[in-house]
Amino acid sequence: MKKLKLKQLKGWLYLLPALLFLGFFMVYPLADVLVYSAEEGYNFASQSFFGYGLYNFKYVLRDPFFLQALKNTFIIVIITVPISTGLALLISLKLHSIKPLKEAFQTIYFLPYVTNTLAVGLVFMILFKKTAYSDGLINLLIKAFGGSAVDFIDGPYWAKLFVMCFYTIWVVMPFKILILTSALAGVNEDYYKAARIDGTRKFRIFYKITLPMISPMIFYLIITGFIGAFKAYSDEVAIFGTNLNAAGMNTIVGYVYDMLYGNSGGYPSYASAASLILFAIVFTITVINLLISKGNARA
Repeated sequence: MKKLKLKQLKGWLYLLPALLFLGFFMVYPLADVLVYSAEEGYNFASQSFFGYGLYNFKYVLRDPFFLQALKNTFIIVIITVPISTGLALLISLKLHSIKPLKEAFQTIYFLPYVTNTLAVGLVFMILFKKTAYSDGLINLLIKAFGGSAVDFIDGPYWAKLFVMCFYTIWVVMPFKILILTSALAGVNEDYYKAARIDGTRKFRIFYKITLPMISPMIFYLIITGFIGAFKAYSDEVAIFGTNLNAAGMNTIVGYVYDMLYGNSGGYPSYASAASLILFAIVFTITVINLLISKGNARA
């Protein structure tokens, strides 16, 4: 009994540094956010407030800047996650079927993932932005095909949203391609050989063999894709600048940052309420995705 207790004590001692790290950097900040979100009339200068309640949540949910950020975030999530996952799957299937220079092509597709996000955003801004001297490369291509120039950076909302979604898809696809090509490499070739002997068509092989075998990785990419898209902020700053509210392209994370440090900064209670709303949304969608993935796995 003493030896067993000693082993258990050693185990807890090994875990202690990790527990302290998680407690200090995750549990304590979360508890602090919960407290801030309930403090009504919090004054940043005097560090005082006049009560507890749900006023901060009501204010945030009525704030037009937050509603715009919520709308932008949901549009980015709904558009970019399915499209990027689908395109990554198609590219991965093609890469898996290529034998010569397969590793070289995989490396080329993965390069955008290791490139600095802000640097890539600036390149996209240069490609799409109209200036006094040039309409930008994309507009030159549009004109070459008989279209009219569009200001994608400072112009209509749909144009800015197109740039944002296009950029997000381009940035996240390399990681998804890497994961899916690895998943495809892990599928047993005997299944394909047996299907070909039976004369099974390619689409049926994909639907009945490939897709079920790599479905755990697909659901993993969908879940992480949702979480990553809901946390979008630096991508928007790289393209549209720091004043995202003026551009109409702010996100929920950007709203939280503005409430803490931006032009309307000094309101940690509102920022905390917004961050908890974001947490609730991400948690709900993650649970739904996990339930769907478990249901498909059982089926």
